[in-house]
Amino acid sequence: MEQMKRFAIYYAPQAGAFADAAAAWLGWDLAKGCAVVQPVHLPDLPAHTQAPRKYGFHGTIKPPFRLAAGVSAQDLARAVQSLAACLPVAAMQGVQFAQIGGFLALIPRGDTTALAGVAAEVVRGLDPYRAPLTPAEVARRRPDSLTQRQQALLAIYGYPYVMEEFQFHLTLSGQLDGHSLNAVQAAAEAHFDGLLPQPFVLADLCLCGEDEAGRFHLLHRYALMA
Repeated sequence: MEQMKRFAIYYAPQAGAFADAAAAWLGWDLAKGCAVVQPVHLPDLPAHTQAPRKYGFHGTIKPPFRLAAGVSAQDLARAVQSLAACLPVAAMQGVQFAQIGGFLALIPRGDTTALAGVAAEVVRGLDPYRAPLTPAEVARRRPDSLTQRQQALLAIYGYPYVMEEFQFHLTLSGQLDGHSLNAVQAAAEAHFDGLLPQPFVLADLCLCGEDEAGRFHLLHRYALMA
């Protein structure tokens, strides 16, 4: 765990048919830390899923960050465990396909207030463990393209899409044109037919790490216990 370059707090599905289908879709199993053969629903699927593949199938709760000076991976793990024990499970009706800004994702159906509340507590509670952004990291977020509030959130929390700007989603593709995006959605609907969770439940926090090759691994699950 200490060898990881960055850490993040994600939602990742627990073991089962949905998790297996999601790992196969992207070609990377976050929980097992290995490549997975992708389905043949779509000849260009490896190219269409290249961008999200390294992260594995997940929903971001606290985006990837480097550890602050003097903070160890074990320090972070203990903090996540302690925080999870104080947070409630968040349940929604299910998930549905959505095209967001040129990429395909799954998004929750129903009231997401509880989910947003958990995410906000995680972002705030773990921020002391995050190293400040470097100028290059700030530049990659293209601050000139952000709203004033998003710029402020970037300065405070190292990411512009947190707190009231948070939109939970499970990424299924990279940026695509309209024709390719529709084709990918049709393939995804066939691939996940009968497997989408109903209801959709955030029951734990997944501590994940980025290895030297840039691939993310699920390091530990911490149950939400409040």
